[in-house]
Amino acid sequence: MNIYISHLSYGVDDNGLREVFEAYGQVDSAKVITDKFTGKSRGFGFVEMPDENEANKAIEALNQSEINGMTINVNLAKPREERPHREFNSNSGSGRSSGGYGNDRRSNRW
Repeated sequence: MNIYISHLSYGVDDNGLREVFEAYGQVDSAKVITDKFTGKSRGFGFVEMPDENEANKAIEALNQSEINGMTINVNLAKPREERPHREFNSNSGSGRSSGGYGNDRRSNRW
């Protein structure tokens, strides 16, 4: 069973999250989601517990509990929604070419 945890303290890491949930049963995985550029916690994570009864006990016991000074929310994780692929176009909406913005000293068009 996949469990979603929000409002995590930025000091909680994967191992800390695992330890909290292991008090309620077997944990297959525990992952605090981090920013891909800074590597810092984004304040939420997921725990996978194979036994549904243990997972439900953990959700019930830990929802609105405090970890490292933060009151966390613990819920059954919803399936990830597929988001449409976003294309980034450097010319979108600006009306200017991607190389300009007035840096060409030979032209005062900007």
